Amino acid sequence: MTGVPLLEARSVSKSFPGVQALNNVDFSLQPGQIHALVGENGAGKSTLMKIFAGLDKPDGGELLARGQAVAISTPAEAREQGISVIHQEFFLMNHLTVAQNIFIGREPKLPGGFLIDDGALNRQARELLERLSVEIDPTTPVSKLSVARQQLVEIAKALAFDAQILIMDEPTAALGGNEVETLFRIIRDFASRQTGVVYISHRMEEIKEIATHITVLRDGQVVASEPAARLPIPKVIQLMVGREVRSVKRLPVPGLVGASVLDVEHLSAGALVKDVSFSLKRGEILGFAGLMGAGRTETVRALVGADPKTEGVIRLKGEQVRISSPADAVRLGIGYLSEDRKRFGLILRQSVKDNIVLPSLARFSFRGIIWDSKANAVSARYLEVLDIKTPSLKQPVRFLSGGNQQKVVLAKWLERNCDILIFDEPTRGIDVGAKQEIYELMRDLVAAGKSIILISSELDEVLQLADRTVVMCDGRVTGTLGSLQATPEKIMELATQFHDLIPSKGEAHGR
Repeated sequence: MTGVPLLEARSVSKSFPGVQALNNVDFSLQPGQIHALVGENGAGKSTLMKIFAGLDKPDGGELLARGQAVAISTPAEAREQGISVIHQEFFLMNHLTVAQNIFIGREPKLPGGFLIDDGALNRQARELLERLSVEIDPTTPVSKLSVARQQLVEIAKALAFDAQILIMDEPTAALGGNEVETLFRIIRDFASRQTGVVYISHRMEEIKEIATHITVLRDGQVVASEPAARLPIPKVIQLMVGREVRSVKRLPVPGLVGASVLDVEHLSAGALVKDVSFSLKRGEILGFAGLMGAGRTETVRALVGADPKTEGVIRLKGEQVRISSPADAVRLGIGYLSEDRKRFGLILRQSVKDNIVLPSLARFSFRGIIWDSKANAVSARYLEVLDIKTPSLKQPVRFLSGGNQQKVVLAKWLERNCDILIFDEPTRGIDVGAKQEIYELMRDLVAAGKSIILISSELDEVLQLADRTVVMCDGRVTGTLGSLQATPEKIMELATQFHDLIPSKGEAHGR
């Protein structure tokens, strides 16, 4: 597939304080291509995307669109070049409706051209959302949507532009299987002789299915750029991380899993948590599986007091407890790593050190005075143990890659010494190398007697890590599977059950 590239970068470089993000990078998108851009967190993928989008300016090199040198200094200039972007970080206005976000700045007007035609606005948004096969009311404020549905709004927003070049940065990070299939259909329809797609993802199975060409970045440099047929996925992973990465299923260890540390009985909350019961044992990883909207995140948010529960009893080591807020949960030794780490897990403008010590501040201060030397020593230890890549402890966490941000969230709960850790989509937007590091850390934690609840939309992740898997559908538990009984087929069977097929209360599947 040759010709004049739709989009091209020639010897592009970009640095940030203490980091060389891109170093003489060459990249081109041909008409009709679905060009996957892959690499570990911090490899430079998102930086290159932001340069194409007009959000960052390169320090050197040049950009070309359809063979002509261009200067892209703003998102508006990117749109003038036919570039539409779906960012990993949402660019939505929470106080506006779905329809207003999708067509902001391009709203249909009533005769006279001054007032917005709300009817036409909502109708156009509804038609666009139907192309994604997603039932979202276009009049709903974005603040009322889950992370997954906000992701779908971002996709609809990008598709609303008459673009020739579509750049997607982790577009499926919060989507379920059906939504991913719909997105892939749209991508294939979009990539024609006159248009192309840049697809950034850490999910290798998606790259294998959707990409026609693959470029691999490592440490800000291109290490390979080939047609997808010439780059098998094991080779891609090896190029990304500079070493072979093996996936090993975690099997039960006799004697490791102990007595129950958490029992949740008949928990109900809102519209998506309906009479949920489960138990968590000492030294266990308890997986939660289900399709988008199954109620997994809503269940743990009600458990930790982030959302009010309407019914249910919570017991810690056999004693009933009252959890009315996340502060209560932390006091009782329960740490929650939210699926939306930027919104609920981090203070983005604060430093790495400040984020790590925040939940344990009482141990690092006396009468309001913080002992910096102690806080620095503890934070530096986590930088080494978790291999957090940052120029210094003073670096604001907003400048860290997604994988390193997740490690900072994990560090703060490890320092708090929580006995129960809830990981909600812990590897969303994280590369394969960092994933394996987090997997190994989770295994070490349970081996040391901690207990983990794991919520993940990646079925392979649950199958690889969980001792038992709780499967949910439409706000209810439809079964619990032991690690030896859990298969993709069995989990999907339980995840798609309807109300009249749900087992009677107390019925379990597996051990």
